[in-house]
Amino acid sequence: MKHRSIHWRVFIPVTLIMLVLVFAAHAQSGSGWTAQYFNNPSLLGTPVFTETAPSGINFNWGLGSPNPVVPVDQFSARFSSVQSFNQGTYEFVATSDDGIRLIIDNVLVIDQFIGRPLTTDRVQVALTAGVHTITLEYLETIDTAAVQLQWFQVSGVTPTSPFPGGGIIVTPFGTPAIATPGYTGPLATVSGVRGLALRTGPYTGASFITTLPGDTSYPVLARNQDEGIYNWYYLQVGDRFGWASGRFLQLNVPFESLPLRGSIFDEIDGAPNRNAIAIPRAVMHLRLRPSTRTPIIGRVPWGQTVELIGRTVQAGENRWLQVRYEGMVGWISAPWVTIQGEIFSVPIR
Repeated sequence: MKHRSIHWRVFIPVTLIMLVLVFAAHAQSGSGWTAQYFNNPSLLGTPVFTETAPSGINFNWGLGSPNPVVPVDQFSARFSSVQSFNQGTYEFVATSDDGIRLIIDNVLVIDQFIGRPLTTDRVQVALTAGVHTITLEYLETIDTAAVQLQWFQVSGVTPTSPFPGGGIIVTPFGTPAIATPGYTGPLATVSGVRGLALRTGPYTGASFITTLPGDTSYPVLARNQDEGIYNWYYLQVGDRFGWASGRFLQLNVPFESLPLRGSIFDEIDGAPNRNAIAIPRAVMHLRLRPSTRTPIIGRVPWGQTVELIGRTVQAGENRWLQVRYEGMVGWISAPWVTIQGEIFSVPIR
C-alpha cells in the first residue's frame, strides 16, 4: 500500500512520453539496454527480474512496479548499455521519481540516489568518438515510480581530457563558454553578481538554461522590454542562445542600439491540446507571460479545470504553467496547482 498523500504525480499515465526540451533539438535514448530489478532499495543480491529495453529508459509504473515479483515500493533497478557516440559534448537529462545515479565509463556523473518527488537532473559530458558504457541506477521508495534518460549533443568539440589516457570530461550543468575569441560586436558583461541565470525567455519565470559566472562577457544580439522594469538581453553563450536580465549586465554599447526582439513565448499561444489539465488550489492570476511583472489578463477560480498546454521548469520543478481558459491563453504559478493527465507530453518552454 502506498503511503504518501495522493497528488498530481499519481495521475501520470502508464506510458512516459518523451520530455520535450525547447533548447535541445534531437533527443537520443540509445538502444539495447538491459534492465535488472532488485526487491530492495540498495541494488543488493540477485535481481528478481531482468528484461531488455530496446528503445531506451522511458518508464512510468505509476503506483505499480515493473513486474509482479518486484515490490511496488522500496525497489531499485540498474539499466546498462554500450552506446556509440560522435566526438563532442553531450547533455544527459534524467527525470526520476525517486532517485538516480548516472555512471559513464565508470565515472559517476549524477549522484542523486535519494527519495524525492519527480525531479530532472542534467549534466554535460565530453566524450571521445567511439563506444561508451552507460549505467543508470534507479531508486523507488514510495508512491509513484518513474524514470527516463535522454541525451543531446550540444557541441562537436571535445576538450582535452585531464584523465590519463583520455576519457570523459564532466561539466556541471550551468557552466558556459565565454565569448568567442576575436568577436568584436556588442558585448554584455555579468556585473554585481556571482552568477546570472540564462533563461529561455525574457522573464523571471522562464526555464533555466545555464548560469553565467560573474565578470564574464558574451555577445549580445537583441533586447526585450516585456517585463517593463529592466531590459532583458538575448545572448550567445557558446553554442546556446538565451535571455538574461539587464539588471546585472553591463553593455559596451548604448542599449538603444540593440534591436528589440520577441521570444518563443510570443509564438506558442496557439499550442495544441496535450491531454493534461491543471486545477488551481487558490484563485489564480492569469498572466500574459510567466512572470509577475507581466500584465494580468484574467483570473482562474479555485478548483477550476483548465487545459494545460505548456510549462517552464527551474531547479527540476515546474515553475509556471501555460493554460487555456475561457478562450484566453496565459500563465499561472505552478506551486499552487494540481496537475492531472499526461504531464510528460506538456512541452517545457
